[in-house]
Amino acid sequence: MSASSAAAPAAPAASAAPAAVAPVRTAGGAILLDGKAVAARVRAQVAAQAAAFSARYGRKPGLAVVQVGNDPASSVYVRNKRRASLEAGIESFAHDLPADTAPAQILALIGRLNADERVDGILVQLPLPVATDTNSVMDSVDPAKDVDGFHPLNTGLLAQKRPRLRPCTPWGVIRLAQEYGIALTGRTATVVGASNIVGRPMAQELLLARATVTVCHTGTRDLRAEVERAEVLVAAVGRAGFIPGEWIRPGAAVFDVGINRTAAGNLVGDVVFDTAAARAGWITPVPGGLGPMTIAMLLANTVEAAQRRKGLV
Repeated sequence: MSASSAAAPAAPAASAAPAAVAPVRTAGGAILLDGKAVAARVRAQVAAQAAAFSARYGRKPGLAVVQVGNDPASSVYVRNKRRASLEAGIESFAHDLPADTAPAQILALIGRLNADERVDGILVQLPLPVATDTNSVMDSVDPAKDVDGFHPLNTGLLAQKRPRLRPCTPWGVIRLAQEYGIALTGRTATVVGASNIVGRPMAQELLLARATVTVCHTGTRDLRAEVERAEVLVAAVGRAGFIPGEWIRPGAAVFDVGINRTAAGNLVGDVVFDTAAARAGWITPVPGGLGPMTIAMLLANTVEAAQRRKGLV
């Protein structure tokens, strides 16, 4: 064990606000951050907002999902998103394109969706085929319809502490912490992974919550020391068991974004769960943690986009 863990003080206390979800403890003693339960609460709120929108404007909020190719994992995600949209009272517009679709055709489709008044949100499922410039495609989405929160305008507004449509997984981490009454202000937070989809916007969200943030990446010299001092840890690497449970600071809040399939076919996170749960104060399961939250926040973004386009927020 490194010296950084030996003198580690107690980790994050609950905030003054009471938890909205009844806590359930793991066998190791940590409180399980039940993403399914919180996502159900979010989706119920979204459904009520969508119903109010439909009653006022005579149409449902609309979400267009564009998938290029038939990547198996992407197909599962897209089916889940479309089903969740319909259950929440959001109109789903499916656009499934073959893998060899020319980039110009993809851009033309997005242009039509940008102009379609029935469409309030546009989601382009990643990854795109290697021959397609992902940045060009994502940048072509109208920022007002960018329900993934990936457009440079939306990421820039988040960085400037003026968030509009926020990246769904990082926003899901924040909402999960809020629902469980986990205080983030003043806490030492470590994000492992620096992707544009999770790691970088996650750091911005934590900064917005007034945590003190470290982002770890391939250039980090002593990853263990950075993890061991984290009161709040977000693991977003995409490698099974990348972070040993023994590295977790006692009492820490652990948000595991990784969803990895083992050789045996099991889904596991980036953090070794059992040993981490014996040390953490709070921990997300995989599956059942940030996956459901990501879809729930996508639906919330879609309704917010519809409301913003009508000047309601």
